[in-house]
Amino acid sequence: MTTPIGRIKAEAEFVRGDGVLTGTARGTGEEVPLTGLVLDGDRLTWKQAITKPLRLNLQFAVTLDGDTLTGTSRAGRLPASKVTGVRRTPQTDAGRRP
Repeated sequence: MTTPIGRIKAEAEFVRGDGVLTGTARGTGEEVPLTGLVLDGDRLTWKQAITKPLRLNLQFAVTLDGDTLTGTSRAGRLPASKVTGVRRTPQTDAGRRP
C-alpha cells in the first residue's frame, strides 16, 4: 500500500471453504481478520481494523487480474491509498515450490 505515511508491506490470505470466503491480513507486527469479504466477478472488497502504525478501520476495493490485484484502501475521511499485490505460491516445508 502506498499511504500518506509511506509504503506498507502486508500479506493477505484468502480462503474459500464451503462457499464462504474468509481472510487474514499480516503486516506491521500484527495479524487481523478480514471482514465483509465480497467477491463479485473480478472485484473483491473487504474491511479490516488495524492498530499499527495507527488505529484505523480500513475498507479495501480491488480488482483481480490473474495473479495480480490493484485497487484502493480507504480509512474514513482520509484520502484513498493505492493497493497492489501479487499472488504468492505456497511453499513446501523445505522451502521449495510444490
